[in-house]
Formats: sequence, structure tokens, C-alpha cells
Amino acid sequence: MPKSFRWLPLLVASALPFAAAAQPDEAAYCKALVQSYQRYVVKSGSHSPNTGSVDGQVAMEQCRAGNTAGIPVLEQKLRSQGVALPARG
Repeated sequence: MPKSFRWLPLLVASALPFAAAAQPDEAAYCKALVQSYQRYVVKSGSHSPNTGSVDGQVAMEQCRAGNTAGIPVLEQKLRSQGVALPARG
């Protein structure tokens, strides 16, 4: 193994705790985005609820399933409605 690759396993092992620590914060942010999206875009508590867009619905379901890939979509949808984004982490 080349000398430059000897440190790779150590580097990867030391980075894992940081990656794991970031995931709960992202998941909590994703959940907060879903709540804002439901409140301000879908308006589920109003007399005429709006289901939102298909991509917004998919993004909400992704966040509910723990997949943070929906974050950019929900951010864009909220911004387009003039809604302030929740605090991150």
C-alpha cells in the first residue's frame, strides 16, 4: 500500500463521529421544514386545505422517512411563499 493511503482508514474512522452527529441536526431541521410547509403552504388547519405541489409532498414524505434529501425542495417552496425558514441546528 502506498504511504499516502496508510492514513486513509484512520482519517475515515475519525470522521465518522462527526458525520453521525450531523444527521440528527439535519433530521430535526427537515422535520421543522415539514411543519412550516404544512402550516404555511398546505394550510391543513384551514377551511380549504391545499395539498401543495407534488414535489413538495414528496419532499415532506422524504423528511418523515428520515431522508434529508427533501430539505432543498422544502426550503425553496417556503421561500417562494415568503415564509422565513426555521433555525438550523
